[in-house]
Amino acid sequence: MSRFRSSMREDTQEADVNISPLIDCVFILLIFFIVTTTFVEETGVEVDKPQAASSVNLERNSILIAITGNGEVVYGGNRIGLGGVRPLVKRMLQKEDVPVIIQADREVQSGILVRVIDEAKLAGAEKVSVATRKQKS
Repeated sequence: MSRFRSSMREDTQEADVNISPLIDCVFILLIFFIVTTTFVEETGVEVDKPQAASSVNLERNSILIAITGNGEVVYGGNRIGLGGVRPLVKRMLQKEDVPVIIQADREVQSGILVRVIDEAKLAGAEKVSVATRKQKS
């Protein structure tokens, strides 16, 4: 009878589940999503964009420059002024050829907007756009 009991104990051992391959797959997926994700840099200020019927969505990779209602030129939450637009755009275009998008408040004087567009084009930007809101029909 004791031989029978000892053989029963050997057969009822608990089966272990090896989760190491599962953890490896999760880390590989995490690394994949981190590498392939593109992040959109915001300008750091809130502007009231004008509406336009011809609004279209532009590329995610772009240089976003904001002009506030009181005429301040902002990039990444920092005031860069009109003189900072050309060096900034030139430096960003050395990495990759991306469009420049200007988010101008609807109260901005047209002269300041034109000067920012001019500075971006003088820095070598081929595509310069003004951000607008889609007009509600």
